[in-house]
Amino acid sequence: MKKSCLSCNGYISVLIMVVLTFILGGVPLKAQVELVPVSNPVYDFLKRMQLEEIIPDYNSSNIPISRAEVADFLKTIKSQYNNLARIDRNLLDDYYVEFSFDINRDLKSTTSFFGKDKNTNIFEDRKQKHIFAFMDSTVTFFFDGGGSLSQRNSKGDSLGNNSILLGDMNFRMRGTLFNTLGFYLHPTGGKRIIGERKDSWFATKTDIFLNSSNHWGGEGKTYDYFEGYIRYQAKSNLLAVTLGRTAMNQGTGFIDKMLLSNNTVAFDFVRLDLSYKILKYSFFYGALKGDSLFRDLKYKNISMQRLDVQFSKSFRMGFWDAIVISDNAFSLSYINPLSFLFSADLNTNNDQTINNSSLFAFDCEFRPLKNIAIQGTVLIDDINFSTFYNKDSTADDNKLAYQIGLMWNKAFTLPGMSFAVEYIKIDPFTYTHRTNKSQYANWEMPLGPSLSPNGDEIAMKIIYNITNRLRLDFLYQHQRSAEGLEFDSTGKLVTNYGGYIYRGDCDLSKYNEFLNGNRINRDILTFNLRFEPIRQYFFEIKYKYEYQNLLYLNRKIKDHIFFLTFRLDY
Repeated sequence: MKKSCLSCNGYISVLIMVVLTFILGGVPLKAQVELVPVSNPVYDFLKRMQLEEIIPDYNSSNIPISRAEVADFLKTIKSQYNNLARIDRNLLDDYYVEFSFDINRDLKSTTSFFGKDKNTNIFEDRKQKHIFAFMDSTVTFFFDGGGSLSQRNSKGDSLGNNSILLGDMNFRMRGTLFNTLGFYLHPTGGKRIIGERKDSWFATKTDIFLNSSNHWGGEGKTYDYFEGYIRYQAKSNLLAVTLGRTAMNQGTGFIDKMLLSNNTVAFDFVRLDLSYKILKYSFFYGALKGDSLFRDLKYKNISMQRLDVQFSKSFRMGFWDAIVISDNAFSLSYINPLSFLFSADLNTNNDQTINNSSLFAFDCEFRPLKNIAIQGTVLIDDINFSTFYNKDSTADDNKLAYQIGLMWNKAFTLPGMSFAVEYIKIDPFTYTHRTNKSQYANWEMPLGPSLSPNGDEIAMKIIYNITNRLRLDFLYQHQRSAEGLEFDSTGKLVTNYGGYIYRGDCDLSKYNEFLNGNRINRDILTFNLRFEPIRQYFFEIKYKYEYQNLLYLNRKIKDHIFFLTFRLDY
């Protein structure tokens, strides 16, 4: 009950802020500083345009970015309109409508169900539809609503036969005040319409949002989640500060991100962004949902910083470090943006340092040719150069992860298609922590890649925009991994092969050889088809096939998963 009241208070605070803003006078309106969600497909379009050398300054390794920044990129692409393939012209035309206000600073390409110039045509296809839209010299305000129906089925050896129908409703309000202060609130609530408790278990295993909803846990009948934040951005765009909750991605990966990915849900944070010419710097401090052997932790936080340097239009590097802090409500040592986090941690008291997990990484992206990009990442969880090449337990302090990938725009000479291939290798116990409190995870889900420690993966992905309203995604993953725990007669853990992100104890008991343990090979095929027959009305089909070869048991497991979703975003 207390938690619900806190959420209500947060919503009321934002509403009061908006109402007060309507009363105040101000200066001419110039920029939208609220962020474009990382799930928006405009980022795929911008990435392809970067590879086509139209917007070489676009950086996909640190998103989301503001609506104003997206609008500027779209205007640059528009200047090359005659040089674009027909499919990219059509996609650009659609994005020009979606971001019309951000580009043109007027409401001519939008409709509003309520308001001065209301339009009740819910099937309007040439303009961006809103429930309510407003602008004056001080404020912009957009209120939208939506919902979805999703039929989900499974058939197979590990998930079993399941069938469930989920329905949800949501609203979204966003805007910018005084050219510098953006706000965003997007709560969603849903329920199981058809299905049983066992079907809810299947839905939880295949949906990160359900896995993180306290209402859903237990009976699996209702669920809710939200994103919301306030964001200040200076008029010069040199500085921005964000306070709230929204999804973030960091890393150069074209298929999966090594640093911050979409494999978990958004968490609360305060974030600082600085940008000056070839340098971009980000720092944030956030609160994670943690557990220790499936027992909730009272405190689990994360501090992270990233510096991107664009050395030329075709080459950039990123330097990143992070620390996960457990059993500590708050410490200024981890919120200083002008520090090296690993060193800051060493200068705290010894007990706290032992409880924390520090990571460091650097990545780069290089475009040797037009429409081709190559990226690489090295992540260091722990490293001891004096034992780096040892073949005994003294080398267990070295925990590394690597990623290398290639992306090809206009793949196979087809406009509107991109092809990516990546290889990831994660050493045993990487992203884990021996206290089982400071693992690099949120809600037991990895903040980084979906691949478990002590494994590697080669993945290939094709995104094909058949038309501007019909898109096909195909992903193939081949994974090798090893896992397993062994206990003695008293129940004490004596062997851990380092294949579970949520369990990092017993990491020094033996030499942690890569792929040693209970071997499993996986082949995963995923198809996604998205169709938008009318602007903001979506039909989505997802099919996933997973084949697991449990080599240590000489057993094979096959699962089929099918989603059919109708989604309205009005």
